[in-house]
Amino acid sequence: MNATLLDRLRTDLDVRRESTGLRRDLVASGIQGPTLRVGGEILVNFASNDYLGLAADPEVLESAQRALRDLGLGVTAGRVLCGTREIHGELEAAIADLVGAEDAVLYSSCFDANLGTFDALLGRDDAVFSDALNHASLIDGIRLTSARRYVFGHADLDELERHLAACADARHRLIVTDGVFSMDGDIAALPQLAELAQHYDAALMVDDSHATGVLGATGAGTAEYYGLDGRIDVLTGTLGKALGGGAGGFVAGSHAVVETLRQVSRPYIFTNAMSPPLAAAALTAIRIARAHPELRERLAANTSWLRTALQDLGYDLLPGEHPIIPVMLRGGSLARDVAAALRRDGVLAFALSHPVVPAGEERIRVQVSASHTTNQLELAAAAFGRAYAVMAGV
Repeated sequence: MNATLLDRLRTDLDVRRESTGLRRDLVASGIQGPTLRVGGEILVNFASNDYLGLAADPEVLESAQRALRDLGLGVTAGRVLCGTREIHGELEAAIADLVGAEDAVLYSSCFDANLGTFDALLGRDDAVFSDALNHASLIDGIRLTSARRYVFGHADLDELERHLAACADARHRLIVTDGVFSMDGDIAALPQLAELAQHYDAALMVDDSHATGVLGATGAGTAEYYGLDGRIDVLTGTLGKALGGGAGGFVAGSHAVVETLRQVSRPYIFTNAMSPPLAAAALTAIRIARAHPELRERLAANTSWLRTALQDLGYDLLPGEHPIIPVMLRGGSLARDVAAALRRDGVLAFALSHPVVPAGEERIRVQVSASHTTNQLELAAAAFGRAYAVMAGV
C-alpha cells in the first residue's frame, strides 16, 4: 500500500482515538427484539428502531422464509435488467397506498433513495433548502446536485423564508426536512413548512424514516399525524425501522416524480434489486402495521410511561412524544459513564457525543418499542435511577 497514504490514515486515526475515541461495533446474536444477546448477556434493548416490535414477529419471519424458498435469496441484477420480481411491484403499491401517494419506487436503502433523488429531479437552475439537522443521507444527496444549496437553522422558519425570498429567480425551489429528527426526536413543523412551500411555489420533500409506521392513525407518517395528506411532493422512507427492520428504502410521490427516478436515478439503475425475502417481510409488516393500530397505542403508552419515569428521577429530557427519548447528560464522559452503568444493570442504550451531536449536547438516546413489557420498562427506570443516585452522590 502507498506509504504516504498509510501514514496519513494512521495519524488521523491516532488523533481521533485521542479526541473522541474510536467506535467499536456492538456485536449481537439472536433475533432482534425487546431483548438482545450480547456475548453472554441478555440486555433489555433500548437501542434499536424496532418501534412496532415487528422485527421478530412470527408472520413477518414466516413470509420471509416462504419467499426465500419460493423466490430465492437475491436477484443478482438491477431492476432495469432482470432484477424485478412481482413482489417488488406489490410492495411499491402497498407503500404508495400506506402513505397516500400516487406511486412509489424501491431502493436498496433509504440512504440510496436520498442519494438518488436530488440529482435526478433538480438542475443548476434550481435551489434546495435543507434543515441543519437533516439526516446525513439528505446532506450527501444534496451535495450531488448542481442546484444552489442553502442550509437553514434547525426549525428556523424565518431563516428559511429569507432564503426562499432571495431565490425568486430559481426554476424550482425544494424544501427538505426530516419528518422526525433522529437525534432530538422532535417532529418537523410540517404545517408551517407546507404553507411556506405554497406561498413561494416551492416543493416539499420529507424523509419520514422514523415516522413511517409510527405516526398517524394508520402509520402513514408525519403528514397524516398533522392531517396534511397530499401536501408532500416527495416522501422518502425506510423499511429498516418500524416496518420489519429488514432493509430497503423508497421514494413516494406523483407518477411523474417516481417515473423520473426510475429513468434517471443512478442508485436505482446501477444497484441490485431488493432481496425478495426482505420485500415479502416488509409487505407483511405494512399489512400488520395498518391492521393493528393497538401497536401504535401501546408504543405511545410505553413512551409516555418511560418519559414520566425518567423525568420523575430528575433527568433532563428533550420534549417530545416520539419514541426517541433524548436523555441529556451534557459535558465530558457523563453520557458514556451512565450508558456503561445501565449496561451493567442489563439495559442497552447508547451514549451520543461529538461529532454525532454538537459538543456540549451529549446524551443517551433511549428508543422505545411497542414490544417492551411493563417489567422491562420498570427495569430500565430502576437502572436509570441507580445511575442518577451515583451522579448525584447519594
